[in-house]
Parts: sequence; structure tokens; C-alpha cells
Amino acid sequence: MPLIRNCLATILGCCLAVATLSATELRAQATTPLSAAVQPFVDREELAGAVMLVADREKVLAVEVAGSADVAGKKPMQADSMFWIASQSKPITGAALMILVDEGRVNLNDPVDKYLPEFRGQMYVAEKDDDHKLLRNPTHVPTIRNLLSHTSGMPFKSAIEEPTLDALPLSVRVRTYAMTPLDFDPDTKYQYSNAGINTAARVIEVVTNMPFEKFLDERLVKPLGMKDMTFSPTAEQVARIAKSYKPGAGNKGLEETTIGQLHYPLTDHAERFPMPAGGLFATADDVARFYQMLLNGGEFKGKRILSEAAVKELTSRQTPPGVKESYGLGFSVSSDSFGHGGAFSTNSTADTKRGLIFVWLVQHAGFPGEGGKSQDAFRKAANEAFTPVKK
Repeated sequence: MPLIRNCLATILGCCLAVATLSATELRAQATTPLSAAVQPFVDREELAGAVMLVADREKVLAVEVAGSADVAGKKPMQADSMFWIASQSKPITGAALMILVDEGRVNLNDPVDKYLPEFRGQMYVAEKDDDHKLLRNPTHVPTIRNLLSHTSGMPFKSAIEEPTLDALPLSVRVRTYAMTPLDFDPDTKYQYSNAGINTAARVIEVVTNMPFEKFLDERLVKPLGMKDMTFSPTAEQVARIAKSYKPGAGNKGLEETTIGQLHYPLTDHAERFPMPAGGLFATADDVARFYQMLLNGGEFKGKRILSEAAVKELTSRQTPPGVKESYGLGFSVSSDSFGHGGAFSTNSTADTKRGLIFVWLVQHAGFPGEGGKSQDAFRKAANEAFTPVKK
């Protein structure tokens, strides 16, 4: 009899637990075919492997893996595999700066030279050809808002950022940006610019008298519990970083490669420096936590990280009406989403209408065959699996 009572109690407990789940969660638990959707790309050697995560504002709904983190080594992808998230670093840097905006220590409409005097007198290229270059004073100097929305006129990088983008201290890089003429009058065009985002991070350093990576760690990474997010991975973390791949000969199969923008070995912290515009490494869980904070209006598990006003600035269009690109402060934005991609094909997006987060982590410098369609296959499967069921 005691055994029967215990069994009945266990069954009743399970029933009660199921009864508390939302309709969305029930459907998601019943079928989350994310791995199945991308496995054909792995089988055809068009995709090495992927970590796929779907979350809502409060919890991770699914995290699935497919393929390998190391094809030759036959090392399967793991949920805690790490990735170079590249330009997904940009919105994180933007959020770090908005902490100072919330505190009244920085204003988005302030000129950059208020904080970085080396930018005083910077001009833009009004016309040029093989024989001459004409410089003019800008209508207004670049602002902090311009830095984060790619409307400053700054180039992607300066000429000195070779052979890699992480080879110089941030302060040195930013001085070279100040010595480089702007490509256009601020606010007249959109031009994707690592230089602008890096300069915003340098403003943080000057205002706080703290290295950017330390400020980021103390004010954003640790409060959000992003335990693996870092510019400087340890040996243990490097062992978890998924290897990078490019199309093989004749655009067939996969060939292992390295990340040309970064200095190797990645543990050589004496020769590598933080790159705010694109240097972070992270797991899918790390990225999801950042988006959960934003979807909750700047709060995470009861802790206020950003104001609702700051989140709105980050995730709303900042580019001028006459510019086709819709970009916020470090985010690509639309009427119902915000997110960002990375150079080696990673992507993260928040669906603001449904309150869902999609994280796609791979490590690919291009794909053979139809491998480039694998992310779409993941998104299609995720949308079908986590579409709320009407009650």
C-alpha cells in the first residue's frame, strides 16, 4: 500500500506540474524539431554544426544542437559550446553606454569631442579623385548617437588596424580614427563602422576612468549572469569554442579555417586587446540573457539594468528618414524586431510582438551548397514550434 500511495502521489505531482505550464510551453515540449530542421545541412556537409536557442522573456524554451564543434576531431556540438559572436558585440557595447546615459554622465546628443578632445577639428571628404581630396568642415561634429547608429561618417576601420582588429589598445585605435577624415557629413548617410562603436566604448573608459572590458563585466556581464561572455577567453573556454569553417575546394564540403580578424592564439592576452565592435565570445545562454533583459524593459530577474527609456533608444530606429537602413543604437531594428548578426554567420533576434528570442550560433565564413539556408530552416522550425496556441 505505501508503494501504491507513493506512485499515486508522483503521478498527481506530475499532472499538477503540467497543469501549470502555458499553452505555448506545452506545445514546445511536445515538439521542438530544431535539430531535425538543420540536420540535412550537416548530413550534406554544408554546415559543421549549430547551437539553437529559443527563449521568452522569462525562460529558455529550447536549446538544441546539431552537428560538430570540431568535424575532424569528431567532437559533437554542445549547448555550452562557445562562439566568436563578432558584431553581435555592438548592441552589447551600446547597452553599456546607455548605463551612463541613465546615470546622466553621458548625453546621446553630445559631440564626441566633449569627451575625446582629439576629435576636435575633424573634417569630412567632400570630393576626391586620384589626384586630390577636398576636405570640408561638417555641418555638425559627430555625436554619441552618430557613433552607435553608423551615421558618424567614420570608416569601418583605420589604416593602422592591420593585420588584425584586436592588435592595438582601444585608446590607440581611437586616436587613429580621430586622425582619419570622415567619409561624409554626419547624419547624411549610413555606413557600417567598427570605428564608431569602438569610439563609443572609449567614451565609457574616459568617463568612468575604467577599462571598457572591466566596466562591461561589472555593470552588464555579471549582473546578467553571462558567465562565459568575454573578450579574453581562458584555455578552458578556448577548448569549448567551436572551430571555424569555410567552403571547401569547388564550393564542396567544409574546410577548417581561422578568424582572420583576430590574433592567435586567443589566449595570448598580452598581444590581444578588447574589440568592443566585434570581439566578444559567448554561449547561446549568455546571448539570450541579454535579450531577456531588453524584452523586460531593462530588468533581469528583479534587477534594474537599464531604464525603459534607454531600451527604447537602443531598439528604435535612429537612422535619418531618407536613409534606407533601419538601425538603432547598436541594433538592426524593424517595427516588430531588433537584433544583430555576426561576421561568422551568428545571429540573434528578438520578436517584440510575440516576446520570443531566437539565437543561432555557428562558426562559418561562408557555406558550400545550400548551407546558407540553414538559419532560415531553424527559424521556420522555431516559429512553428513556439507559436502560441489559442485557448
